[in-house]
Amino acid sequence: MSSQSLDSLFTPVEIGKIALKHRIVMPAMSRLRAHWPSGDATNLMRNFYAQRASDGGLIIAEASAVAGEGRSYHTGPGLFSDSNVEAWKRVTDAVHAKGGVIFAQLTHAGRATSVAITHVTPVTASIDLQFPSNPSIVVSAPTGLVPPTPHRALETTEVQDIVDQFRAAAQRAKQAGFDGVEILAANGHLVEQFLHDSSNKRTDHYGGTTENRTRFLMEIFRAVSEVWSSQHVGVRVSPSSTFNGMGDSNPRPLYRDLTQQLNDLNPAYLHVIEPRISGADTVAPGEEPVAAPRLARIFKGPVIAAGGFEPRSAAAAISQGDVALISFGRHFTSNPDLPRRIARGYPLTPYDRSTFYAFDARGYTDFRDYDADQSLERSTG
Repeated sequence: MSSQSLDSLFTPVEIGKIALKHRIVMPAMSRLRAHWPSGDATNLMRNFYAQRASDGGLIIAEASAVAGEGRSYHTGPGLFSDSNVEAWKRVTDAVHAKGGVIFAQLTHAGRATSVAITHVTPVTASIDLQFPSNPSIVVSAPTGLVPPTPHRALETTEVQDIVDQFRAAAQRAKQAGFDGVEILAANGHLVEQFLHDSSNKRTDHYGGTTENRTRFLMEIFRAVSEVWSSQHVGVRVSPSSTFNGMGDSNPRPLYRDLTQQLNDLNPAYLHVIEPRISGADTVAPGEEPVAAPRLARIFKGPVIAAGGFEPRSAAAAISQGDVALISFGRHFTSNPDLPRRIARGYPLTPYDRSTFYAFDARGYTDFRDYDADQSLERSTG
């Protein structure tokens, strides 16, 4: 690959009020290495993020639950306690020491969890009796992979409590030294459960029309923007995704309306997962990116595209003006120096899917950067 074809990836760009030196983003990836039951980030996580911090590049940390009962994985991190703040502060300090920028991703699992993690009945937009019985949907609990627990629908008066949890988590993210926050409205978690008509059958002002189904997200965005300026708040969406049992009967008008409403709130960016990706799996190999370019024609700020990109296709998407930035998930797991490898045309180390969701350093912090590997080979050759 010629360096000329990659130039678009290494031009400066701004997200909100933050200047980035390149357009390669490390997205949120749940790797399940946090302490249980505290949800505190570990030293292993600090090392992982520090390894992947690049000068002037953006990292979006893995999803942090805004409440203990909002956790989807038992070794996923949180931002619901003072100890969470102290633990994440060690991570953000390490990233900043290498010149990186790091956002926290805020989420509530909703129905996509188990009482073995939450200790209370999971909540969602509407009861779906089929969801817990879907054999393809499992969550990580202390006893291993288990099906989600049957859930209940939130009362209208309870929805504001969740909004308040997002606001409090945003405040903790600021105390922990993050540079901004991303609201997860994707991956089958609670916000997306309100968005999609397959999981939202409500008859109050949070259900029915697209305006009503997006209301929960917009209320969260406004609450978080009371802590951070909106230019430090991003939103991640997954149009047409079926991950975690999701799906909408007419996603185009839903996400068009969602994007137009976000324009009025002036977010830092919109982060769009392509339909060719579901969770960590490619479900439509070879399919061209469609969701991000379509929403980029509506959204007034920068769009980050995610899902199935290689360096060449990423550079093309940016140079053609389809999107502003590209996030690489799986390649970042095995290439801690990914931006430098792409810039210099170094080969990429294949990722190890068997270690994506594990509990130790194997397949997590034991990947070396390319220059260090070459130096080691020369010294021992």
